[in-house]
Amino acid sequence: MAASPRAAHLRPAERDRAGVDAPLAIGSGQTSSQPRTVRDMLVLLDVRAGQHVLDVGAGSCWTTAILARLVGPGGRVLGVERLPEVLALGRAALARTDLPQARVRLADPRHLGAPGDAPFERVLVSAMAGRLPEELLAQLTPDGVMVVPVAGEMLRVQRPGEDGPLVTTHGRYRFVPLVT
Repeated sequence: MAASPRAAHLRPAERDRAGVDAPLAIGSGQTSSQPRTVRDMLVLLDVRAGQHVLDVGAGSCWTTAILARLVGPGGRVLGVERLPEVLALGRAALARTDLPQARVRLADPRHLGAPGDAPFERVLVSAMAGRLPEELLAQLTPDGVMVVPVAGEMLRVQRPGEDGPLVTTHGRYRFVPLVT
């Protein structure tokens, strides 16, 4: 996280608050998650070098940049964001980095995630779902991992092949809603 400073992914008016452990506004009613929450999610996600990762609700692309550092030059990270004005902030911040393994694009309103780019070893969702998003689960590789807040609880979902998902809960959190 230190290699991808949060301030570089915030609007100028919020940059002096980048070190505050709280969500910060990034425009259009969206927020940059508090650092402690991002850390907790990344620990649960357990990203490894060389993996293919999807970042749903990329927002300011702070998590996209962190994920890109974790996967390294041999991996790939795709961030998707549904709001063009928020995507512009994130895309500009990502362009200032030397992370060619990271790319970001506008989310397809017909599909959750990026089914055309699947499968992914890891999926990070930075918005609150009302239920486990099956469409994202289908985009995981066998034994892939998704971290997603659902109905107020942080879930770590492992897709162990044909046996169905293994779901564990990891505390209560608040996020902006996941629009599906």
